Amino acid sequence: MTPRLTVEEIATADGLRFRARVGGPRDARTVVLLHGFPQTSRCWVHQLDALVTGGHRVVAFDQRGYSPGARPPNVEDYKPAQLVADVLRVADASGAARFDLVGHDFGGMVAWMVAGHHPERVRTLTVASTPHPAAFRSSYKRGASDQNARSEYMRTFRAGVRGELEASLLADGAAGLRAVYAGLHADAVEEYVQVLSGPGALVAAFDWYRSMSGKASAATPTVSVPALYVWSDRDPTISREAAESTAAFVAGPYRFEVFEGVGHWIPEQAADAFTPLLLEHLGTVQSG
Repeated sequence: MTPRLTVEEIATADGLRFRARVGGPRDARTVVLLHGFPQTSRCWVHQLDALVTGGHRVVAFDQRGYSPGARPPNVEDYKPAQLVADVLRVADASGAARFDLVGHDFGGMVAWMVAGHHPERVRTLTVASTPHPAAFRSSYKRGASDQNARSEYMRTFRAGVRGELEASLLADGAAGLRAVYAGLHADAVEEYVQVLSGPGALVAAFDWYRSMSGKASAATPTVSVPALYVWSDRDPTISREAAESTAAFVAGPYRFEVFEGVGHWIPEQAADAFTPLLLEHLGTVQSG
């Protein structure tokens, strides 16, 4: 972690407390970053350093369920609408009436939804891996589609008894969970395992999947803010069809980039390519 970043707790209006990596001038343009499953804000360390160096204010928070102070007990507490509301409340608590939004994986889905439903709050949108929810659902609903097959893990998550799969992943020193992070830096893996080994943390992370509604997510409006979407061709979870279909759900300025030979963990494993694109995209829109 760069010394210019601090780990803080952000208290929101609904009484939740989100652990966050925060840095940069308090009066600077704010960039909010949303991690995916099963990670934390640690996934953005390369981008945070570059953003702070570029003069931005960064707020990368551990989302609902991942932060001990924002871990409600019920499955229904993790519905997408709650995740979207969290982003707005964290931005409010950070003093950001408008902000640039960046998301990866499930955080990318939330980012698309925030930008679609609340364009007045979002200056620019950058998403790694995850297509627009409507593009994803359209590809998924074709029963024999590549996306449908790639999403088998989601059906497994949703069908299992709550807590059983989580316990198996945490058994034997979290051997199963550690296997998920193949190819990531050891320091990152240790943080992810430590956080998700906390009481109820991994169950809450899976509750995102138990609470997701494809129909509700697909109702996300077409995005009108300037958007950058980066997809990687070795991502086992997202099909090319779903990625390329996203263009139909963006009405504003849009840039789609494909990283060849890169897996799912774009912000960490392809930081040298992803970070400059993010900074360039932010530079296409003046502050305001």
